[in-house]
Amino acid sequence: MPQPDHIIRLPLPERQALDADTQKYFAKCQEKLGLVPYVLQAYTARPSKLRNFTAIYNELMLGESGLTKLEREMVAVVVSSRNRCYYCLVAHGQAVRQLSGDPQLGEMMVMNYRVAELEPRPRAILDFAWKLTDSPHLIDEADRQRLRDVGLNDSDIFDLCDVAAFFNYTNRMAHGLDMMPNPDYHARDR
Repeated sequence: MPQPDHIIRLPLPERQALDADTQKYFAKCQEKLGLVPYVLQAYTARPSKLRNFTAIYNELMLGESGLTKLEREMVAVVVSSRNRCYYCLVAHGQAVRQLSGDPQLGEMMVMNYRVAELEPRPRAILDFAWKLTDSPHLIDEADRQRLRDVGLNDSDIFDLCDVAAFFNYTNRMAHGLDMMPNPDYHARDR
């Protein structure tokens, strides 16, 4: 059974009505990814927010960090798993499959990351991201120390908090707008 046939439950501008910069950016997405992620299309409802969203996303997920790209994608999936965010589970679950070369790891991250046999560093990172999502008021110095004990420095901890916080935000946007993932994600890297 296919998922619902919408991007979000609000009207979006037609592609040809988008400004030249957005059309150019979408053409680049199509070239590099083979699709324009629906999350980007959703933000065409508010073009200035689309620019802000892409700038933050690119900095967090592609910029310099002591966290690997795979670790950041795994955080995105674990946060989204706690929040039951269909969009991000599908889209970032695919990214975990792609970056790890392991379709089972992607599924474990989506369903229950605790079943994965992970090294201490990714386990600590994901435990922290889960707790920061589930009960942020309980984060304390002992939680940050556990991260230091597996090799994270203070900049890495900052980046981890930033990525987890960003996906808590995007999960709420996806839920509020009933955002669907691109259907193409389902079959990739299996």
